[in-house]
Amino acid sequence: MVSVTRLDGSAIMLNVDLMVTIERTPDTLVWLTTGDRIFLRETPEEIVERVIRYKQTVVGAATLAMVGDLS
Repeated sequence: MVSVTRLDGSAIMLNVDLMVTIERTPDTLVWLTTGDRIFLRETPEEIVERVIRYKQTVVGAATLAMVGDLS
């Protein structure tokens, strides 16, 4: 999950596995697999960067766990 900010300034944690599309409309609009949409303050590029960092962290942790199991 990544931390993002709604237009009203409230912070939420967004489940990146539910994201379908990110649009600039001019505010950032994220569509979820549930059909819900969320307007955010962050740019699409900022959200993508956060998702990439999150996924790298998850994959890195999984890799370390696998290597630990091999020892």
